[in-house]
Amino acid sequence: MKELNKTYSPHDIESKWYKYWEDSKFFAAKMEEGKPSYSIVIPPPNVTGILHMGHILNNSIQDTLIRYKRMCGFNTLWMPGTDHAGIATQNKVERKLADEGLTKEDIGRDEFIKQVWEWKEQYGGVITTQQRRIGASLDWDRERFTMDEGLSESVKDIFIKLYNDGLIYQGEYMVNWCPRCGTALADDEVDHEDKAGNFWHLRYPVKDSEEFLIIATTRPETMLADAAIAVNPNDDRYKHLVGKTVVLPLVGREIPVIADEYVDMEFGTGALKITPAHDPNDFTIGEKHNLPIINMMTPDGKVVGEYEKYAGLDRFEARKVIVADLEAAGNLVKVEAHSHNVGTCYRCNTVIEPRVSKQWFVKMKPLAERALEVVRNGRVKLMPKRWEKVYYNWLENIRDWCISRQIWWGHRIPVWYGPDNHMFVAKSTEDAMAQAKAHYGKEVELTEETDVLDTWFSSALWPFSTLGWPNKTKELETFYPTSALVTGADILFFWVARMIMFGLYTMDDIPFENVYLHGIVRDDIGRKMSKSLGNSPDPLKLIDEYGADAIRFTMLYNTSQGQDVHFSEKLLEMGRNFANKIWNVSRFVLMNLDGFDITSVNKDELKLELVDKWIFSRLNKTAKEVGEKLDKFQLDEAAKTVYEFLRGDFCDWYVELAKVRLYNSDESGLASKKTAQYVLWTILDAGLKLLHPFMPFITEEIWQNIKVAGDTIMLSEYPVPKDELIDENVEKSFEYIQGLISSLRNIKAERGISPAKEVKVVIRTKNPMELKTLEDNYIFITKLAKIEELTFGEDLEAPEQSGFRVNGDSEVYMILTGLLDVEAEVKKIKEQLVKVEKELEKVNRKLSDEKFLGKAPEHILDRERKIQKEYQDKYDKLMENLKNFQ
Repeated sequence: MKELNKTYSPHDIESKWYKYWEDSKFFAAKMEEGKPSYSIVIPPPNVTGILHMGHILNNSIQDTLIRYKRMCGFNTLWMPGTDHAGIATQNKVERKLADEGLTKEDIGRDEFIKQVWEWKEQYGGVITTQQRRIGASLDWDRERFTMDEGLSESVKDIFIKLYNDGLIYQGEYMVNWCPRCGTALADDEVDHEDKAGNFWHLRYPVKDSEEFLIIATTRPETMLADAAIAVNPNDDRYKHLVGKTVVLPLVGREIPVIADEYVDMEFGTGALKITPAHDPNDFTIGEKHNLPIINMMTPDGKVVGEYEKYAGLDRFEARKVIVADLEAAGNLVKVEAHSHNVGTCYRCNTVIEPRVSKQWFVKMKPLAERALEVVRNGRVKLMPKRWEKVYYNWLENIRDWCISRQIWWGHRIPVWYGPDNHMFVAKSTEDAMAQAKAHYGKEVELTEETDVLDTWFSSALWPFSTLGWPNKTKELETFYPTSALVTGADILFFWVARMIMFGLYTMDDIPFENVYLHGIVRDDIGRKMSKSLGNSPDPLKLIDEYGADAIRFTMLYNTSQGQDVHFSEKLLEMGRNFANKIWNVSRFVLMNLDGFDITSVNKDELKLELVDKWIFSRLNKTAKEVGEKLDKFQLDEAAKTVYEFLRGDFCDWYVELAKVRLYNSDESGLASKKTAQYVLWTILDAGLKLLHPFMPFITEEIWQNIKVAGDTIMLSEYPVPKDELIDENVEKSFEYIQGLISSLRNIKAERGISPAKEVKVVIRTKNPMELKTLEDNYIFITKLAKIEELTFGEDLEAPEQSGFRVNGDSEVYMILTGLLDVEAEVKKIKEQLVKVEKELEKVNRKLSDEKFLGKAPEHILDRERKIQKEYQDKYDKLMENLKNFQ
């Protein structure tokens, strides 16, 4: 056996082993007949991205699952890839051009796209390089990119199929619009935050009347595009005005007063200005009442030319001028401070403008029906289960999906227009030209659609497009549906639900069986991590300091299913300490295996003692529990189970007890020593395999020093539990010994007696199991617990001057005669008695007070009774100790 370095240095081993794994193609998916399959597609990080703590958690969960299944003999595939991140990537390249004094329009679309690809080639691999640092065992030879040739073709295929089935259409609709990026945005691309603002109360005169309506608005500039005033039909204040018109201040346009139950009578003034072109709720009301859509703003957020005085003003500058004009005209009643929710672009932080725009949409209701059913019937399981209710709510109230974006980087919508705007949906210009020739009877010039598809559109195809669809590949046959999806709950709607819908629509099957929705990584006071708050640590620096294994294990250990993780660097000390413990115990075992050859062991010659049987029982029980917990996605519980076995059972107990046998060199102890060596090697080998999915690097390094055969621990067999080796009676017997040893150690510690001092012990018990354990393990217990003389039985007298503990049904006495200063001990006990008496008196007084008993709630009374019992038990124990000494 080789010897490990004295000090564990993750930096020295992690890059070495990852390169070995990747170069050796150990991550490669196999498609062997007769084997079960297990596959995961990675949530593709943005090609612009860099590793953050959320990635660490997400990738650690997936890697643990895939390594576990790989060791269990499955055909495994963990599919890597990145997302083209339309807006984010375009912004990166636009900023680069701006530094050169250029815009994308200056260089044209084709040249701009060429430069984006060049940027991607230069910088797009940063995050995949970083994923390797944390040990992610992805099948890199299969890496995909949402804009690569195969996936681009699948995007065109699915668009055309949806269009031909009547599920894609073009129409005018309300969207989130970024004036800076010049594009529509998905709901999830809008960040929301409360900002200080105002309520402007405006006076709208009723035509041919002395009356007027007062409305309150947070966006007074949009009044230029008002189409109506809405009131609740049950509001007695305004019933008489319904059907009349008001004159729009500054504009002079007459607009109707309409009745709609949407209006909240208690909010604001109870009268609501309706601006269908600039508010999503107003748009819905406008459709209902056939109101005109009047647009007062250009795509870049300026007032349109129809309003001559304000034309060309930025929307916020226009607000100031319009408010001043309203005040001058006597139409500004008052201004109130008001905090309200403001949406901003997730990429450039520009305030979003709700805007009616001609866009491409997918009809979602027909797709949502099946997606609801597969979760309801359990074919797709969401974990934690509480997310099902949220999922149902969203799909039951789903709106059509705006899939078009007014940017250049992305999948260009496969549509061409003829001279009369007739539309041709095709995979290529050639196909479109052929359709046009058939339609017009001659060749015509076509104009290609300039919009691109929402990034989420290509991501929705990820589970099958990455496996080769629309071709019928061996990968699709083997790995679809995939086994699990691991992602954040924040993209349940924007990605997970859409994959389910598109998988059912395209493949006529679910895309995955299990969806593990993990929480958000927050800082230690619960804030979401962000660069602006300065609370987002650099994972690469943490890896340099603590090692990837320590970080992975800490994150998994502290992540309950679906709960947010409150992260602090202090937590990582646990993972690092555990790694050091594993390293040091492995080093100890290797140093004590000189002359031992596991391949030549004759198991019939081994002398298994209670402690050996106990550790084998614990190993098999642990393997069983870990497997069950990983299969249920209870990764934190699985990590804790492995931790408790290796750190507690193996390191703290078995190895310590084995030392007695390892250092016994006489002839009679050789068989016992050899047995201890065999068990140490066997448990270390199995323990490293149990731990490998959680901590891949350190386990590989150590295993390579103890292995008998095989190239890598990651392809060795995960420990298979053997029920016949799980022995509850053995475990109970050993737990009794553990309790006995701990009791004696505690008595010594309390009395200031050296742990190495041998003592006399008396144990009184009528429990047959305890008596047999003491009898069968007499020599073992006396050596381990430093007992000079051990007496045990059913009817023994309690010795005078002794320390006392209860262990199971046993009364354990350590004889202290000659070990202590009796007078000092009596004095100490009496001083403790005085303190306990005072506290006991206090609680007794409280519980005998009728007023207190009558007024105090039951949980307070329970608490006081518990305190009373604790002090009474302490008092009785001290009195018994005092009696022994006197």
